[in-house]
Amino acid sequence: MPKPIAFCHSADLQEGGLAVPFDVLYAGQTCRAFAVRFEGQVHAYLNRCSHIAMEMDYQPDRFFDPDGRWLLCATHGATYAPDTGDCVGGPCRGGLVKITLSEMDGVVHWHTASNLQPLEF
Repeated sequence: MPKPIAFCHSADLQEGGLAVPFDVLYAGQTCRAFAVRFEGQVHAYLNRCSHIAMEMDYQPDRFFDPDGRWLLCATHGATYAPDTGDCVGGPCRGGLVKITLSEMDGVVHWHTASNLQPLEF
């Protein structure tokens, strides 16, 4: 069973606003991830464009287009659906790596998986 890990308060994720970043161990590599709120639901992905494996935010923690409708990669303009991570435009090779989230009692949790673990210090 995936282990839930609390990482932010629900109020930290505003509709179409700044993302909340967090670090994960993905397939043995330390990676940055981010969480956003879209249409009232929380979603998280690795901060890694499917076109070229580089971070996507154009300013710290900014992923949404000006209308708050799409997630954008600042480097080559790949566009992703915020609720699924699917590529909807630009140079993509598949979608974003989705991280399962849950939200309860004002706290957002991310869930581990076989290839997605917390960093150990």
